[in-house]
Amino acid sequence: MLRIGHGYDVHRLVENRKLILGGVEIPYELGLLGHSDADVLVHAIMDAMLGALALGDIGKHFPDNDMSFKDIDSMMLLKKVTELISERGYRLSNLDATISAEKPKLAKHIPLMRERIAEVIGTDVENISVKATTEEGLGLKGEGIGATCVCLLMKK
Repeated sequence: MLRIGHGYDVHRLVENRKLILGGVEIPYELGLLGHSDADVLVHAIMDAMLGALALGDIGKHFPDNDMSFKDIDSMMLLKKVTELISERGYRLSNLDATISAEKPKLAKHIPLMRERIAEVIGTDVENISVKATTEEGLGLKGEGIGATCVCLLMKK
């Protein structure tokens, strides 16, 4: 049996925070504001995986009022979501994610993002698609970064 999920996340860019996307620290003068490390790409991926099995969203599993998740590495949370999926007899078939950001340019960082995400999920990098786009000065207008993800889960 196949299950499809969709995830979406947005965080505001602020000073005095690291910019983490797909588990990779991106050199930039601003970072994303959030309770965890605010990795919007990984958050969208987790929401897609959870949504595929109707398990709610990351806020349900990792609430922002729980201090144990304060500044946590989102890759650790992705590992937990992968375990939840596995416990229910599913595994990731593939995912396709898009990061929306006016700045910084992300193309050179995408191969490492794909590798890190694949490693945590326990799948081949060929099953992980990550793309980046701008919104041509519309939408977020450089004030934040967003990400969307669609994933396909299959029975083990």
